[in-house]
Amino acid sequence: MQSPAITPLHQAPIFPSKLQNFLPKIRAFARTNIYRPRMTSIAGFGVKSQVGLSGSSFEDDDGFSTLVEYVGKKGINVGDDLVVLLDHIQYACKRIASLVASPFNSSLGKQTGLGAAAGGGSDRDSPKPLDVVSNEIILSSLRNSGKVSVMASEESDAPIWITDDGRYVVVTDPLDGSRNIDASIPTGTIFGIYNRLVELDHLPREEKAMLNSLQSGSKLVAAGYVLYSSATILCTTFGSGTQAFTLDRSTGDFILTHPSVKIPTRGQIYSVNDARYFDWPQGLRQYIDTVRQGKGRYPKKYSARYICSLVADLHRTLMYGGIAMNPRDHLRLVYEANPLSFLVEQAGGRGSDGKHRILSLQPVKLHQRLPLFLGSLEDMEELESYGNVQQKVNPGYEV
Repeated sequence: MQSPAITPLHQAPIFPSKLQNFLPKIRAFARTNIYRPRMTSIAGFGVKSQVGLSGSSFEDDDGFSTLVEYVGKKGINVGDDLVVLLDHIQYACKRIASLVASPFNSSLGKQTGLGAAAGGGSDRDSPKPLDVVSNEIILSSLRNSGKVSVMASEESDAPIWITDDGRYVVVTDPLDGSRNIDASIPTGTIFGIYNRLVELDHLPREEKAMLNSLQSGSKLVAAGYVLYSSATILCTTFGSGTQAFTLDRSTGDFILTHPSVKIPTRGQIYSVNDARYFDWPQGLRQYIDTVRQGKGRYPKKYSARYICSLVADLHRTLMYGGIAMNPRDHLRLVYEANPLSFLVEQAGGRGSDGKHRILSLQPVKLHQRLPLFLGSLEDMEELESYGNVQQKVNPGYEV
């Protein structure tokens, strides 16, 4: 008997849940005089009424605002080209979310013999099939958008020139934390969007692709991450605040659930690999010892929370405050530090390498690495006051 053909995993459709049958009834009930909540709720998140700069409502007739509605003419109106691009990015991330959650992805999470794209990386950073598939999904979506001239990815040695008339440049880490997938630990996608530097159009393709990708983070037009966890959350900024949207799997829409995200000015959590304590410089050890004893500027004992997935650690920090950090020269300036620092700053926090504001740094290499500290403004100021917090030696383990 011939076995049926199997659909490739990354092409498998997302099937709506039974909840879809009940949503019309829930929404109708919410409109009655029997129960009229001040705040609509989806999956446990409050969805507040939003009013745009022009006074128009961001919500649709059901009281919900989708990602595309929010950034389109009903909302902040970032322009048609950017709306189209973001729509293709969200589509790619929904495909990746389905792939990550699939019960058949265990073989895709295994390492291959490929070397790390950035060079000099350890085997733990080597591309895996899941990284490669995610990278191809994003590249395909950017090509289909018709709005992108260059894509630079952590999974590629060099930027990819897509089209001469694309308005934007996209930098991305397609699947951050993928080595944790077998343990069902949260993963994420990180992206940043720049305008194409038209003054470079006369240069050879390879050269202008590289220079467009090495823009300072201060020139970002938009940035964001997508967290693949118990919920799929897209957190983004366009330079006027930070917003978070949660994927409604019954409709396939990202719904605004966290309008105007503001990171607390002070938290009570730090996120770092404590196993490296004795390799840290004196300043960082002193800071950690001080805050976890409750002897810092904030007189409460800090707790350690470390997932070892950058997007997940940062998302918790945005919600609760504190600091997420990696003091080693490990994280990439172009793909991780710049987009996430832009997003954190727009939420009222700070991104630093321990000495300098991340967005003030000029990248000189595509896969340039550096220490990264992201978090609450007062916590970051206290950390930096200790001076020596960058770990420049890595005895006993690879970078």
